[in-house]
Amino acid sequence: MYKNPFTPYRMNVYGGMMDRINELVRRIGGGIVHGKERVYEIAPYDTETNGKLIDDSVDDKYKEIERYWVYEPYACILILCDIASRVPAYHIAEPVLTLFEKTILERLYDDLSDVLTLSDIEINENVDKNKILQKKALELLEYYSMTLQPQSLYKILYFIERNFIGYGKLDAMMKDPHIEDVSCDGYDIPIFLYHTKYANIATNMSFDEKPLNSFVVGLVQRCGKHVSMGNPMVNATLPDGSRLQATLGREVTTRGSSFTIRRFRDDPFTPVDLLNFKTCSIEILAYLWLAIENNKSMIVAGGTASGKTSTLNAISMFIPPMAKIVSIEDTRELTLHHENWIASVTKDAIVAQEGIGEVGMFELLRAALRQRPEYILVGEVRGEEALTLFQAMSTGHATYSTMHASDIRTMINRLHGEPINVPHAMMQALDIVAIQVQTYIGQERVRRTKEIIEITGLDPRTGTIKANSVFRWDPVTDEFKHSGDSSMLHTIAEERGWTEKELFDALVERVEVLEYMVKNNISDYREISRMVQRYLIDPDAVLAEMRERNITPSQTA
Repeated sequence: MYKNPFTPYRMNVYGGMMDRINELVRRIGGGIVHGKERVYEIAPYDTETNGKLIDDSVDDKYKEIERYWVYEPYACILILCDIASRVPAYHIAEPVLTLFEKTILERLYDDLSDVLTLSDIEINENVDKNKILQKKALELLEYYSMTLQPQSLYKILYFIERNFIGYGKLDAMMKDPHIEDVSCDGYDIPIFLYHTKYANIATNMSFDEKPLNSFVVGLVQRCGKHVSMGNPMVNATLPDGSRLQATLGREVTTRGSSFTIRRFRDDPFTPVDLLNFKTCSIEILAYLWLAIENNKSMIVAGGTASGKTSTLNAISMFIPPMAKIVSIEDTRELTLHHENWIASVTKDAIVAQEGIGEVGMFELLRAALRQRPEYILVGEVRGEEALTLFQAMSTGHATYSTMHASDIRTMINRLHGEPINVPHAMMQALDIVAIQVQTYIGQERVRRTKEIIEITGLDPRTGTIKANSVFRWDPVTDEFKHSGDSSMLHTIAEERGWTEKELFDALVERVEVLEYMVKNNISDYREISRMVQRYLIDPDAVLAEMRERNITPSQTA
């Protein structure tokens, strides 16, 4: 039977009761009446007046390295160093609830679940969900006929927002722009993160067994999918675009439920980001720009977390503005600014055992070829779809993808072997291979484009692939060097009817555009796409404006 949350109810905790909460709401900025409806709005929390909300004390066993806010004044990150082991730790400083506040919060959880389920307010992407939650919570608190100190009220509202709209214990981590991966390996085990500055680092957060099971189920449901003991493994995409891999129970992961979240950047990596992070050189990007503009195909290969997809997304901004693009991915990661772009993702089976309703990479790629694309982007090749991808290359489609392989030899062996089975003769259609690595420069973990290689054909005597290294990264000097002449650039010059000087000028101009964007800190992917596209349409005008230093990002629209 439905429990009416508005049944007269009085909280009798610690005997601290007042008639109504109206006075409190008015005092902190709410309780404004418009017509018959009360509008509940509260002002931002004032730490100077009411004191800080978080507990940011540091245990004597740690030394603080740095701290930064991810949601001021509610969530602060403390990077600590264990004095004995010298191992860094990631501590989340949040408000700490008293027993009284916990009791109120638990009551609100129950009643808010009922109210929001039956609410006639449609919650969608265009509605501020936190305002709806806040309004309902204040209505309930008012009906409970109790008073709260401002500090207690703001703490309670924070946890309601964190647990209803956010990611619960993970919320601060998911708000941290420095976090790439979030990993839970089981219950009673610290959650681990991959931090852009500190690499793998343990947190002060963990789950008990039953709460972890419930959390995984809820996380998967947020992706619109289902996980159970009968189907304990799920790959999915969170509402913010992050990739989720989760397991439930001990059926396949003996330490209990687990999950890994690969964070999705709101703003994708751009060519300017690649230059700022020294992932590759400006000469490499100018070379790739010219190759992509002239429909040359490419695979970005590398190990796990080497930056393959980030590099692919960045160089995709060099695709001509009006070209038709079709992208195919397991989970959506690529973000382009092109309008003539079909973004497709695979679909799991409705009935897992029978495969009903499943749409895989192979089916999507075959469908893409019927859509007359000029450019095809495939998130990762690893199965039967690779053969179709190379067939598309052979028929004149410019194709781009990523692949797990540490070097060119490993990549060719993977493509030629089971289960991909691409013949060597068909591999000739591939033009460029970029090898990505994640490595160290001193104590700093970095990503670098280790090598740029051109596929130049088949050896007539052995039938093996011939390859030519054009650029190579030197780990000693951390510099990129020319390692060979480019046959592909000569092919482009022949196709375009360019002289050697015209080819050289085309590369120099693209270097100039890239240098300008770096110098003027043009890093937004939309601005970069517009500038690249405008250059492709009217290069002389853009170069003239750049040289006069009168151009601004807004003028490139």
